[in-house]
Amino acid sequence: MITRRYIIATTLLLATALAAPARAEDKPAEIRIGTQKGGFFPAVRQRQTLENAFKPLGIEIKWIDFQFGPPLLEAINVGSVDFGYVGDAPPIFAQAGGARIRYVAAVKSDGTSQAIIVPKDSPIKTLADLKGKRVAFGKGSSAHNLLVAALEKAGLAWTDITPAPLAPADATAAFVKGSVDAWSIWDPYFALAELKENARVIAFDKDVHQPNAFYIAGADFVEKYPSLVAKLNTTFASEGVWADSHHEEVAKAQAEATGVDIEAIRRFVDRSNYRTVPVDADVIRSQQAVADRFARVGLIPKPVNVSDIVWKWTPGS
Repeated sequence: MITRRYIIATTLLLATALAAPARAEDKPAEIRIGTQKGGFFPAVRQRQTLENAFKPLGIEIKWIDFQFGPPLLEAINVGSVDFGYVGDAPPIFAQAGGARIRYVAAVKSDGTSQAIIVPKDSPIKTLADLKGKRVAFGKGSSAHNLLVAALEKAGLAWTDITPAPLAPADATAAFVKGSVDAWSIWDPYFALAELKENARVIAFDKDVHQPNAFYIAGADFVEKYPSLVAKLNTTFASEGVWADSHHEEVAKAQAEATGVDIEAIRRFVDRSNYRTVPVDADVIRSQQAVADRFARVGLIPKPVNVSDIVWKWTPGS
């Protein structure tokens, strides 16, 4: 039986619930963004665009620098970075290793900011000439993918070369000393080798495959804060439009931030684009080709399906 006491108690509970302030949407105190040496990120940081976009939400932006992609993605996997920018190969290795990451946006490269280079007087003229040679590359990096794709195009097996997996700083020293015969490398290291060592290109990215770069976020971060991921994408897309028409500002900011020769940076910037786009069917198809290539030559333990970890971003939504 419903008593008068029950009705009064229920009414009071309902009134209390209605009067209670709405719970604020859960959000992080800061977003940790991983970047690499290069790109337009020094200019974005200098312009404070992200900081200004997220400050009204009470969210700070923290920038964390990495030498190249694999350690950046490992940081995302373990939760010490939320969002970052890498080339095409690192996410394949990360996915094959079970990392909890998501592709959230892409940059379709023109394919001229990464190449396989040789010393100016090298007898190596074509990709086929790499047979039996010692070739440097960053293990798990986009340069790793470029080298595998180039060897396939030349009809060579991975076992036809002597792989020299080296981080960029070590590979630079090895290239200068002549302890490697060729080097698969990205800008600005590529531009520096051209300007300082008169390095000669035997193949650009575009000559052997369709390269892409990616914005990657932690799976938990995407699931918990999808609106923030969309805002990050939108902000970087806007900055990319600005950067494409402000090369000198981008170059100066990067030179100031890294200490790299401004002429090398200008060369790098002038052959780059920064247009951020959704991970569409064409991008997925190209990235799946990278994954399948790695599986064929045994660089990953098992095939992976790239689309399994793609987060769909609709600009303007």
